[in-house]
Amino acid sequence: MVDPDIAAHYSLGFESARLFVDGQPGLEYVRTMELLDRHLPEPPGRILDVGGGTGVYAIPLAERGFDVHVIDPIASHVEQVAETARRKNLPGVTSEIGDARDLSATTEGADAVLLLGPLYHLVEASDRVTALAEARRVVRPGGVVVAVAISRFASLLDGLRRKNLDDEVFRPIVERDLDSGQHRNPDVLARPEFFTTAYFHRPEELHDEAVDAGLVDVQLFAVEGPSWIVEDPTDLDNQLFTVRAIESEPALLGATSHIMMIGHRPDAARK
Repeated sequence: MVDPDIAAHYSLGFESARLFVDGQPGLEYVRTMELLDRHLPEPPGRILDVGGGTGVYAIPLAERGFDVHVIDPIASHVEQVAETARRKNLPGVTSEIGDARDLSATTEGADAVLLLGPLYHLVEASDRVTALAEARRVVRPGGVVVAVAISRFASLLDGLRRKNLDDEVFRPIVERDLDSGQHRNPDVLARPEFFTTAYFHRPEELHDEAVDAGLVDVQLFAVEGPSWIVEDPTDLDNQLFTVRAIESEPALLGATSHIMMIGHRPDAARK
């Protein structure tokens, strides 16, 4: 069952649109695709996109030659994926309603499993480890698992960028985020810009949860890095240069909006 506040947030339809500015891909989207292109196996292959939303990443991956199966808990997202796949004539894209913590209905042996959203909304560490362990289980030996978390400092830095840290609603949200990582918006529909129920990670927490789930060769990358604080669609090249220069610098991993984890299921020799 999806938390009502989470369902309400995604019912507003902002998720896909926020990744584009005037129809052009923004920093988060460009960097996410860049990192996926770098770390996924070469197509063809089979990808499970768990929590894949409206297919914003599944569709371009299918256009690159992958078969992509989207699993998402929001029925409207699943329907939108299917409609987009029909419209673009991409029979390799399929979708179903499901939960990242239970992939028992999913055929094992995927070449890669993506969790580009589920860890945001699993507010208990045990649930996040379960989701990562399920991804490990259904990917082939040696296959890659990619997960994204929101940085513990995302709301603080976003408030600095938007100049609203003195907002009487937002300030307590930021303080709670910094203290515990537990992000709560008291009125999702009235203030959707303050997101919804979520957990914001420290980099080391994301690493440790991946290891606890049995993943190996775990690496962390800043998706946007500090560039997102001054994000400017007219200066994307310099923003990309900046984040690429420090994408795996431990001292700066938290100074981003999103952190990407790349891990692998041990191959047969390592078990």
